[in-house]
Amino acid sequence: MAKKYINGILMETTPEEDAEIQAKKTAWAAKSGERKLNEIKDIRLSKLRETDYLGSSDQIMTQAMQDYRQGMRDIPQNNSTEEQYDLILARDENRNLTHAVWSKP
Repeated sequence: MAKKYINGILMETTPEEDAEIQAKKTAWAAKSGERKLNEIKDIRLSKLRETDYLGSSDQIMTQAMQDYRQGMRDIPQNNSTEEQYDLILARDENRNLTHAVWSKP
């Protein structure tokens, strides 16, 4: 049995509470890939916004930048496993993203 605090008192949980706790942990773990993909999409949106100005009529976007932006949009279709998400979200000791997909031309 697990333990929980109720009004500052440590008490043992019931088997039903244990089952509920385990179900919540299982559900949380099952959505790990979904959370990682959402993080990737948030980063991707930020990276695309950084280069949106290049799409204005008075700018000429290089082919390399067009390819970079298309690569950003293609991340979800080209990567679908949690292992791939982990690689894309890898960071160095300074918390900088290290995967090549994030590198601007």
